[in-house]
Amino acid sequence: MFHEYKDIIENGDTVIVYLSPSSMAPITVTAGQIYNNKFGSFSHDQMIGLRYGSKMTTREGRGFVYLLHPTPALWTQVVPHRTQILYLPDISFVSMHLDLRPGKVMIESGTGSGSFSHSIARTIAPTGHLYTFEYHELRAETARQEFKDHNLSDVITIEHRDVIANGFGRFNIADAVFLDLPAPWDAVAAAKDALRKDTIGRICCFSPCIEQVQRTALALDEHGFSDIRMYECLAKDYEVRKVPCPNIEEAIGGFKADFKSFKGDKKKRKLDSDAEGCDSAASCMVNVTKPVDLARGHTSYLTFAVLAPEESNAMSE
Repeated sequence: MFHEYKDIIENGDTVIVYLSPSSMAPITVTAGQIYNNKFGSFSHDQMIGLRYGSKMTTREGRGFVYLLHPTPALWTQVVPHRTQILYLPDISFVSMHLDLRPGKVMIESGTGSGSFSHSIARTIAPTGHLYTFEYHELRAETARQEFKDHNLSDVITIEHRDVIANGFGRFNIADAVFLDLPAPWDAVAAAKDALRKDTIGRICCFSPCIEQVQRTALALDEHGFSDIRMYECLAKDYEVRKVPCPNIEEAIGGFKADFKSFKGDKKKRKLDSDAEGCDSAASCMVNVTKPVDLARGHTSYLTFAVLAPEESNAMSE
């Protein structure tokens, strides 16, 4: 479901219930069940047969929600947090630098809450495959059930395994490796064994602390990786609003410009602006932007490296 699309909601489907950009919730549509939120009650029976994206009102008529098709981007915002997760800025950056696309084979450790796993699966589907490893048994079983519920079992293989102690158990198959571990430097050797030797292999290590980056970079260099680079993604959101455009003639006449944004009737302001031809500061509006007051700060450092392909016997001769 997460790497495919369907039009109609059916019994057993996962649906993202959208209230606002900051308020969403995942539900599994089950005949006979009721979903309750601050607006009221929503019957699952009434959801069955609706199109994804439909607007649904409460039985009491006091509010409404939108029923959205699940996507990896939406799942990242609503996933139950069992561990720290990757967010979209890091996910998109890592996917680009690891050159992920349909048909690629990737190894991930650890699985955690499965946020990144869903995005990887959609990117490499339908012919690629993700092998993901989690050392915590309960988290591994929970993620396995989620992948099954989301119809991702054909793209994702999850295994409960301590990769630092036992390696990945996979050799010369992966195009890329992603390590989200407390000590990624201890898994670099296993990652090298898992990467294909007939093409360029890529690795990314996700580390919250700069000391982890230092030790990882040394381990990568010792094991023959090159082009070692570290990045930090700091996303900044901007809000857009309309403010009155200052009028030079009014300024010369001593009138003080008012830069407060208008929150009144937008339709009336547009009609006034069209009628007056922007002759006054109050009627001529322009779009301006400003950074939001609160922004997401440091998440982690992303350390990338490349493993060059080995020369074939024919080339050596």
